[in-house]
Amino acid sequence: MFIEKRKDLLNRTGVFTLLMVALTACNHDHDNGNTVGFVTTPQEYPVNDVKLIEASGIADSKANPGYLWVEQDSGNPPDLTLLQHNGTVLKSIHLANAVNRDWEDLVLAPGPKPGKQYLYIAETGDNLLIHPDYAIYRLEEPVATTDTVQQVDKIAFFYPDGSHNAEAILVDADTKDIYIITKTDLKSRLFRLVYPYSTTVMNKAEELGSLPYNYAVSAAMSPGGKEMVVKTYDAIFHYQRTAGETMLQTLSKKPVNLPYQTEPQGEAIVFDNNDSGYYTLSEKALASNVKLYFYKRNK
Repeated sequence: MFIEKRKDLLNRTGVFTLLMVALTACNHDHDNGNTVGFVTTPQEYPVNDVKLIEASGIADSKANPGYLWVEQDSGNPPDLTLLQHNGTVLKSIHLANAVNRDWEDLVLAPGPKPGKQYLYIAETGDNLLIHPDYAIYRLEEPVATTDTVQQVDKIAFFYPDGSHNAEAILVDADTKDIYIITKTDLKSRLFRLVYPYSTTVMNKAEELGSLPYNYAVSAAMSPGGKEMVVKTYDAIFHYQRTAGETMLQTLSKKPVNLPYQTEPQGEAIVFDNNDSGYYTLSEKALASNVKLYFYKRNK
C-alpha cells in the first residue's frame, strides 16, 4: 500500500526546502525504464510572449480546441492565458472577484451543471506556511471572445492540522471530489474535498494519506480517466486506473516513470484532449526563454 497514513505534525518553518529538493531524487525508487508508450524526446515550441514566465498550471481547452489554458502564480494578476499548442499566445482573460495569492495548478473537469466544463484553479501555494486557509476557484470554461469572467465560485477550505504548501490538484470526473497533493511535506500528503462542497462557508479538507515521494508540483488525469500523473521537478509518476477503482486506490499503486526532459522550473502538466500525449510547461527561471513540450504517445 503506497498511501501511508501520517499522524505526526511536520516542521512548519520552511527550513527543509532545499533538503526536500535533494530528497525528491532519493525517493524515486520506481521503474525508471518503463516509458508507458510515450516518446522520450518531446516536440518543442518556444512561447512567444515574454510575460508568460511563471506558468504554474495548464489545462487543454475544450471550448477552444488547439489551445491550452495557462495560469501564473503569485505576483501576477488573476488572469488566465490562452496558449496555442504551437506556443503562440492568443490573449489573457481576467477573472473578476478573484485574487491570485499563489495559484499553483489548473484542471478542466465537470462541475455542478451537467454537460458543462469547469476550470478549477488551485489557490493553494504557501511557501512560508503562514496561511490558515486556502481556496479552489471554479468557473465555467470561457470561450476565446471573453474578456472578463464575472461569475467565479470560491471553494474556501482549511486543513485539519494547520498550514500546507500544495501545488497539485486532481478532480474526479465521476464524483467531482477535489484531491489536493502537498509539496513540501516530508512526503507529499493527500487531502480531499468531498462534493458537494460549499461556496459560502469554509470547507474542511479530509486527509487520506501520503505518497512515497515529495515535491509534487502538478497532477493530471487522462481524458478517459484511465491514467493519472503526478509531476515533481525531475520526474513524472504515472498511475494506471482500472474500471471501478477510486482515485485513492489508484494512487495507492506503485507508479512508473514517464519520459521527462528536465525544465528550468517545470510546474505544469496536462494530457491533451485527444489522448495523444501530454504537455509540460515551465517557469522561465534562469532559462533564456520558455518552451512548451509535447510528449507524443507511441502508436
